[in-house]
Amino acid sequence: MSLIDSFLTALANLRRHKLRSLLTMLGVIIGVAAVILMVALVEGARSRVVEEFRQLGSSLIIVVYDPSLRQRGETPGSIEGLRMEDAQAILQECSSVKMVSAEFTVGNQKIRYGAEEMDATVDGCQPEYLYLHNLQMERGRFITQEDIDSWAKVCVLGNEVQKRLFGDRDPIGETVEIAGVSATVVGVVAPKGRTFGEDWDKRVFVPITSLQKRFVGIDLVSVIFAQPRDPDRTTEAMDEIWQLLMRRHDNQPYFRVDSQERLLSSIGRVLSIFGLVVGAIAGLSLLVGGIGIMNIMLVTVAERTREIGIRKAVGARNRDILLQFLIESMTLSGVGGIIGILLGWGASLLVGWVTQQAKLFGGEGLTTHLPLWAATAGFLFSATVGIFFGIYPAWRASRLNPIEALRYE
Repeated sequence: MSLIDSFLTALANLRRHKLRSLLTMLGVIIGVAAVILMVALVEGARSRVVEEFRQLGSSLIIVVYDPSLRQRGETPGSIEGLRMEDAQAILQECSSVKMVSAEFTVGNQKIRYGAEEMDATVDGCQPEYLYLHNLQMERGRFITQEDIDSWAKVCVLGNEVQKRLFGDRDPIGETVEIAGVSATVVGVVAPKGRTFGEDWDKRVFVPITSLQKRFVGIDLVSVIFAQPRDPDRTTEAMDEIWQLLMRRHDNQPYFRVDSQERLLSSIGRVLSIFGLVVGAIAGLSLLVGGIGIMNIMLVTVAERTREIGIRKAVGARNRDILLQFLIESMTLSGVGGIIGILLGWGASLLVGWVTQQAKLFGGEGLTTHLPLWAATAGFLFSATVGIFFGIYPAWRASRLNPIEALRYE
């Protein structure tokens, strides 16, 4: 019997015992579907994170003040947080740094124009902000150094803010109220969308000094972004920034200096651990499915004992019988794997659609992506399960004595 004949015989047996075959494949189907769904979610999340980091900017170093790093009972120093002077020192004293942008953010502020109003995030920023965060201007201009130096009462509107307050009208030169403080609109940023759940189009950008002095009355900054001169020497730039902060802040290690690559790597490790946990659970399901396949193949061998005896009597060799039952076992698990792949892929699409319709996870839902290697690996692994758990039943079938098999009732 050829391989094709053995495969067709295996399919015929599946059709003959539909319910039994389906129940036997159930463990494989669930295991493969779980793996495929997990891979689609993890790879989707990974690609989403990479894309959002790309939108955030390129080769950025992120510097933040983190009071949680202070030891319990430790008395803080005189300087509580980052200031504009720190950003200036990084630019002037760190030779490996090309560009710096200090930023101060205040969330959920009322923005008014006439009878129209909305809540928006207010970003105090410097001119370099536009370049470091890959923003484009739709009209007008961005914040200038002159605005910074004079604490100018000017602002740049995010695209959604402009549409909500002005509609189709040109806002350049108009005056809006930001948390009760008047500011003249000098520009509108082109649409950018969301990054990590934050809507760039619902932001208002003002000179950082204006936000500090005219709005909140403090001179701290939320974060400092720096761009190294050479992306391949980012670690060197991070070390230089860290040493500078230690000198300026009396060796108080209350700062985090991270790069996009390091943060992306950390997120990747978390996603990989999650994938391993889910994969282990799915592996248990495949193990149960494999045991089910072995049991049903043993039953099949018993049911077809006379058939085996007849085949041996007309010249079939032990290896022919072994190969036939291995192919049947592999077909059983392989078909289960294909069904599991389709179910897992469909489930991933459903999860993405439902979360998008419900506007979960920042309003954009979950991104899912099923790479070809995952589907291929799912099928090959399921077929391997069939071979592994089918060896013993196939071996038993091949070792049957033809005379005793023909006497079997």
